Amino acid sequence: SRRTIFIQTEGTPNADALKFNPNTRVLPEAFPSTFVEYLSPRSTLAPPHPSPLAGQLLNVDGVTAVFFGADYITVTKDSSVPWEHIKPEVFSLITEYVTSGQAMVTTVARGTAEGDEGQEAEEKDSLAYDEDDDEVVGMIKELLETRIRPAIQEDGGDIEFRGFENGTVMLKLRGACRTCDSSTVTLKNGIESMMMHYIPEVTAVEQVADPEEEIAIKEFAKFEEKLKQQRGYEVPSTTGKGSLDTVEG
Repeated sequence: SRRTIFIQTEGTPNADALKFNPNTRVLPEAFPSTFVEYLSPRSTLAPPHPSPLAGQLLNVDGVTAVFFGADYITVTKDSSVPWEHIKPEVFSLITEYVTSGQAMVTTVARGTAEGDEGQEAEEKDSLAYDEDDDEVVGMIKELLETRIRPAIQEDGGDIEFRGFENGTVMLKLRGACRTCDSSTVTLKNGIESMMMHYIPEVTAVEQVADPEEEIAIKEFAKFEEKLKQQRGYEVPSTTGKGSLDTVEG
């Protein structure tokens, strides 16, 4: 008998990201990372985790990123394109793929192939237990894994632990949370306050920017400066009290 395909769609805190729950696994059982994120069509062809489905989704006009969690897919769009122009095609591509029974992501040897820029996954889960971790890092990871990651996955994203130095926990938000305006609030109000409450050694939480994001931040700063000169007034700063400091990854 033919299996009924039921795909549920959920909004996320990011108006430009939708979460699709296909009622089946998205990442293979033994996948090394809890997520894989594709930021360009080319990245969907590259090792180590090519995905024809992600390639088709990124070819939909207006789609800017595709994120696969264990059992959900988050699609992020350009804010200038309305969802009604994108959602039906995305929905149909996912339904078609789930019906076909093909693997949504495969793993191939890296070899010497270039071109996996824009494809992001961890070689192993950054929140996994490591016997070399000191006690504080162990507690940070456990808190992230048990209390914080489930809430972020619920919102169509994921979180990476990038280090702990001089009281500061360095994290990277993924998926729907990566480009969300509320990610600053999430990190500062939600994660930071919980961390500081349970682990006195933690004094701050910061989001780590990857090199391509550093470039985007610098370009935006130049654009703000240009606007200021053209209009002759101060552009309100995007940083300040309760804002998110960015550190280099």
